[in-house]
Amino acid sequence: MKDRALTYLRAALDRRDAEFRPGQWECVEGVLRNERQLVVQKTGWGKSMVYFIGARLLRDQGRGPALLVSPLLSLMRNQIDAARRIGIRAETINSSNQDQWNAVKERLARNEVDVLMISPERLANDDFRANVLPQVANRLGLFVVDEAHCISDWGHDFRPDYRRIVHVLRALPPNIPVLATTATANQRVTRDVAAQLGDLRVVRGPLIRETLFLQNIQLPGQAERLAWLARHLPRFPGTGIVYTLTIRDAERVADWLRRNGIAAEAYHSEVADFEERKSRRAQLERMLLENRIKALVATVALGMGFDKPDLGFVIHFQRPASVVHYYQQVGRAGRATERAFGVLLSGEEDAEIAEYFIRTAFPPQAHVDRVLGALNEARNGLFVSMLERKINLGRGALEKTLRFLSTETPSPVAKIDGRWHATPVDYAMDHERIQRLCELRRAEQREMDEYTRTRECLMLFLARALDDPYSRPCGKCANCLGRVIVSSAFDEGRSNQAAIFVRRSFVRIAPRKRWPTGVFEVYPFRGGIGPDLTAEEGRALSLWGDAGWGRLVRDAKYGVGRFPDELVEACLQLMEVWKPEPRPAWVACIPSLTHPNLVPDFARRFAQRLGLPFAPCLRKTRPNDEQKRMLNSFQQARNLDGVFEADTRAMPQGPALLVDDMVDSRWTFTVAAAILRQAGCPAVFPLALALNSMHGE
Repeated sequence: MKDRALTYLRAALDRRDAEFRPGQWECVEGVLRNERQLVVQKTGWGKSMVYFIGARLLRDQGRGPALLVSPLLSLMRNQIDAARRIGIRAETINSSNQDQWNAVKERLARNEVDVLMISPERLANDDFRANVLPQVANRLGLFVVDEAHCISDWGHDFRPDYRRIVHVLRALPPNIPVLATTATANQRVTRDVAAQLGDLRVVRGPLIRETLFLQNIQLPGQAERLAWLARHLPRFPGTGIVYTLTIRDAERVADWLRRNGIAAEAYHSEVADFEERKSRRAQLERMLLENRIKALVATVALGMGFDKPDLGFVIHFQRPASVVHYYQQVGRAGRATERAFGVLLSGEEDAEIAEYFIRTAFPPQAHVDRVLGALNEARNGLFVSMLERKINLGRGALEKTLRFLSTETPSPVAKIDGRWHATPVDYAMDHERIQRLCELRRAEQREMDEYTRTRECLMLFLARALDDPYSRPCGKCANCLGRVIVSSAFDEGRSNQAAIFVRRSFVRIAPRKRWPTGVFEVYPFRGGIGPDLTAEEGRALSLWGDAGWGRLVRDAKYGVGRFPDELVEACLQLMEVWKPEPRPAWVACIPSLTHPNLVPDFARRFAQRLGLPFAPCLRKTRPNDEQKRMLNSFQQARNLDGVFEADTRAMPQGPALLVDDMVDSRWTFTVAAAILRQAGCPAVFPLALALNSMHGE
């Protein structure tokens, strides 16, 4: 049996001299003995080989298909190729291949699928649970949970949908082998996963990466870090990954690198991944795998499971959320090379971003109360779109709250045929547990901050944080060597250019295309927003509180109460880069009854510098709630119904530049532009000082 397994290993790796790594064959044997195992091994050890070879050998014995739960589409795409090299017929059912679902179901029914790969979110899908899972569960040969630390809310990357795995596992016959794998589980997480999945045999290996050379560099300002990247990135071997904490920074860093002649692309959760965009994320992964770009600039969306053995470097533009996060990400590099580099650049914005993510990790009690209140009042349940009408919560907040509640045990909500229903459960949020978890996250942040300043072996610090019993000094990091591996120097001239670049990283404001259904009673707006009412694409000078102009916008609005001339000059620079066509002939602004002078004062000074007339022809007819308190499209648009009117006598001819201080949902700009267009304005270009947004993955 071992000889056949070795043949499969060599075929999968496409290497005739390949041998099992220490512990690999023993784990495969455990699968064949129907054991339940938790395998904790470093990235690159070959955990996927254990479950693919185990699944292949079980199929050779006439056993049923394997069900593999994987957290990211990048993992699935990356590993299906390896599976096929050993004759495994691997299929996936996920959000990016809906047109193939029926064909996959038919192949499952004909027993023509050896491994079915799904995301944990698929376990929440009604159709999957009703029509796919039963036929697989009845004849399952192997159940695999990859990145099993996600099951534990004590883990660094807990995902509520992983809780469903426990329920599925409890319904399976006890003689089905279970294999849970992870590279990032300390003792606390290991105990939690083992308790939830049952009597698991824990297999641990050494986590130290022998080929990885680590160094920390303190460069607080974004301009300094950008200049450092432009100077040093071309000198790193091969290709690699630059990690950022936010989508905005991924886009910004990739743009900066391209402007400096370095082939780079941004990778994050908002990169579309469907056929109309030719599976852009899969294309980006392929570009990196084939060395057609120097670097992917990525958020955590490119994380677990992405495998490029010869990755030459991983650089962090900002400090990750925890030491465990950092180990998991930097461990992408140097799996099959003699020398690879991991460099952590800390930023002054790191702590603020980290606290935001901790603060928004769990739904607040108020959100839970509103959702359960609305569902308890609904006899026949509610779609999410119906919940948006009833309660003032954003789509993201609603879905987060429902996902959180649906994975509680027992759950106070249930989803039936697409509608959410309240269940007869006397539910109370466990605030103590949530508080403990938030405090744990803050402790992890403090530990990560300590890592950036430690003088001991960097690899030893990481291994110890993961409770690695084999931890020891690596002898290769900058601290062990007693000297820098990569210089912290950067070009002052390029730093100045980067500072200008950051302040000119303007944000596009895409026009909305459709009115929410049933919103307006005063305005006659329905259906699609036609070309006679739509706004043009606009621009925001900055992100609210961002390293560019965003902090000055925030401080001016809530500090001195007046936007300084420096922001007027910055908007002039924006106009020089933007060059909207047809060219605006006059300037208007969004009126406010609570702050009647703030935006008009800025718009008037801006118009003077542009040499254009300022016309405050847009008026508010009545007070309304602050738009920032409206949390979804239905509530945001309804809050503006009948609020604006245009004074056609005071309105100049030609296209208008419509100014506001902040933009978030875009509905204020959308409604105001429609009113101006309805009054005869041929084109309206929105311009905001800041976009109020914080994007993570």
